[in-house]
Amino acid sequence: MHALTQALATYIAQPEFGARESEALAIARQGMTDTIAVALAGHQEPVARIALEYARSTLKSGAQSAPLWFGGATLPSPQAAFVNGVAGHALDYDDVALSGHPSTVLTPAILAEGHARGASGVECLRAYVVGYEVWAELASRESDPYHIKGWHPTAVFGTVAATAALAYLRKLPAADIARALAISASLASGLVANFGTMTKPLHAGRAGALAFEAVTLAGLGLSAATDALEHHAGFLAALSPHGHVDRERPYRPGDPHILTTRLSIKKYPVCYSGHRVIDAVIDMANAENLDAAKVARITVGIGPAQASMLRNAAPVTALEAKFSAQFAVAAALLRRKVRLAELNDEFVNEPAMHELYRKVAVEIVKAPDPEDAAFALYDTVAIEMQDGRILRSGEIRYPRGHAHLPLTEADLRTKFDDCLAVWRAQAGTNAGAIPSAGTLYDRLTSLGQIDNIRTLFGN
Repeated sequence: MHALTQALATYIAQPEFGARESEALAIARQGMTDTIAVALAGHQEPVARIALEYARSTLKSGAQSAPLWFGGATLPSPQAAFVNGVAGHALDYDDVALSGHPSTVLTPAILAEGHARGASGVECLRAYVVGYEVWAELASRESDPYHIKGWHPTAVFGTVAATAALAYLRKLPAADIARALAISASLASGLVANFGTMTKPLHAGRAGALAFEAVTLAGLGLSAATDALEHHAGFLAALSPHGHVDRERPYRPGDPHILTTRLSIKKYPVCYSGHRVIDAVIDMANAENLDAAKVARITVGIGPAQASMLRNAAPVTALEAKFSAQFAVAAALLRRKVRLAELNDEFVNEPAMHELYRKVAVEIVKAPDPEDAAFALYDTVAIEMQDGRILRSGEIRYPRGHAHLPLTEADLRTKFDDCLAVWRAQAGTNAGAIPSAGTLYDRLTSLGQIDNIRTLFGN
């Protein structure tokens, strides 16, 4: 029986995708498409501009270059993955799975490496499935929410998952892959305490960039533990909130994990922990034609990890508002929508919003979600009106856009077009640097048929 690190390395070296490969690749394509869209919309966020300035400060001549998705520049592959990853997570609008954000780490790293190698679209999609498989296998061994201990899964699992994807693209032998996984496990870090600051999207960019370090160092012969993932003082044990992690279960490849856990596409550009609450408040406000000024109190029930993430009870910036249960409720009640247009400092600080913040109370739902320990089994909302009426949402199991309650193809296309419209409005003279929204969407839809990924963004 192979130990976990070795077994995963063997899988990455020669993965089997099974009879449902096309379905798995379609999910990967959806994640890549959504990530590119939200990165384009987020490229002018302050954190993305800082990331680009930092990346340029580290440039060395002669390095292989890869494009920034928002046009006008190329960077060495690790830096391109870093900047695109930060931009992809800057709005917190990217997809969700496995207690984190897989696509904003995997897509930038894979496309940067794929560009360097002239890889085909299908090989990039397969690399995504490989990276997702490693992330999912590791995350599946823990029943307790990582966020409670302070770990941001996007950062810690993303680094190892992106390393797996790059190792697959580079066709490294299993021995090198095992060392790359071990190296990446030591490089991985990211803290929940930094949610609501620019450092959260930094996590995503760094995870992709660090994967390049791990595979390159392994290829050069850097030694590392052959059991770094499963050792009693290794990766899984160090992350485990209460030491309940399963380090002994053998890894047996079968149908890819992505077919089971899939991806959830965000409908709202805020922390996913508040999406069920937003759905409920919008539905209740519309059904009862509620006047926000006549609301006396709103009580939301969410899980402990969700409450930890939604830490800003009285946000004063749009960035803080993304991690605020109070903002989620207030915006949904006052505007009956939560879009990019609502995520600005002026709206966050409107007097009517601050009045509602003070009326929102958070209660803890202790029943955990067996599908994802970062969430409660359900969320609840109770709205008490000044006339004494109390409106109750009931138990909300899935938010709109969840893998079990997916957005329609039309909704996905609308989100894509909206994001690219934001990019074009900000791009100015650089607006022609990438194809039109329709052309880019069509290319991403047929990504598996592209012979060379370098043509993806070409005009």
